[in-house]
Amino acid sequence: MKLPGHDAIARQADEHLVTHRVKLPRKLVQHPFRQVAKRVSVAFLLLVATTLIVYADNGGYNDNSDGHVDFLDAAYYATVTLSTTGYGDITPVSDAARLTNILVITPLRVLFLIILVGTTLEVLTERTREEWRLNRWRSTLRDHTVVIGFGTKGRSAIQTVCATGLKKEQVVVVDPSSKVIDAATAEGFAGVVGDATRSDVLRRAEVHKARKIIIATQRDDTAVLVTLTARQLNRAAKIVAAVREEENAPLLKQSGADAVITSASAAGRLLGLSCLSPAAGMVMEDLIHQGSGLDIVERPVIKAEVGRSPRQTDDLVVSVVRGHRVLGYDDPDVGSLQLTDRLITIVRATPGTQVAPDARPLPQD
Repeated sequence: MKLPGHDAIARQADEHLVTHRVKLPRKLVQHPFRQVAKRVSVAFLLLVATTLIVYADNGGYNDNSDGHVDFLDAAYYATVTLSTTGYGDITPVSDAARLTNILVITPLRVLFLIILVGTTLEVLTERTREEWRLNRWRSTLRDHTVVIGFGTKGRSAIQTVCATGLKKEQVVVVDPSSKVIDAATAEGFAGVVGDATRSDVLRRAEVHKARKIIIATQRDDTAVLVTLTARQLNRAAKIVAAVREEENAPLLKQSGADAVITSASAAGRLLGLSCLSPAAGMVMEDLIHQGSGLDIVERPVIKAEVGRSPRQTDDLVVSVVRGHRVLGYDDPDVGSLQLTDRLITIVRATPGTQVAPDARPLPQD
């Protein structure tokens, strides 16, 4: 088996410096920094306006130090007044100045406090709301799909399962990169930042309650560790993993994967088929692209089909799943269809009439 040395695996499994956290998808009307900058700008404008008002009527104010109020004194008075500090060293003495304080500066002071206190309250409220959303998400999440890795393979896998009718709320992405998780949440998926080889990270993704787990990591050794950890946390979930090297596929199956896809070999076979027959390559590409053209789906046998042969069904049947065996449509062992059989069929995908594969895992040995 072609895997890196044990030291590299141990370093990856023992890595504790990665901060893992759950990120739920949300729509931001405006970037938080822009919101803060806007409020700071308004507060600064209020301060400038108060300073100019006081300086314009500086004769109506008295400074205990020298009796004269200049521009710096006006700015100082505006600062301590709007912040409600009020040292009392500069005070309005004329009727006009006091009336201005009552009718103009006091409303500005209230508005200034609303901006400062409102920003603090909004931050606290946002944290409370986010914590509530997270707790509610954890309590309601059931039978979802966990995707480990949001690279090219992970994205394509999510597009395929979502094309069959799976809602985005039922998909959780796990990736060690915070930027990658930000991209996933921007598309409407929940995300967990962290190393998926660690059980505590997978628990945050609620792997123990998941129905399907897709492992699309960049390294084969990582895929092995993730598969072992995921299978330990969830014995019933259907685990599908991708590896680069075909010789590593048996190890993934021994680790608990129900199905293993060799990405490099699969791409090579598709290239070879397209070289021999471009039309056949286009058909295969259409079949594996869910939601358009021809789709290959798995469905249960209906009562009207019991006792018939695969050729006598309305759909184009390519295989029959009986127990843990997958039989070709022309296999003599198929005989007549049974109610417990499942059919692998090719159907035409049309908008609004998608045929979703059944979510139940196939029987195990």
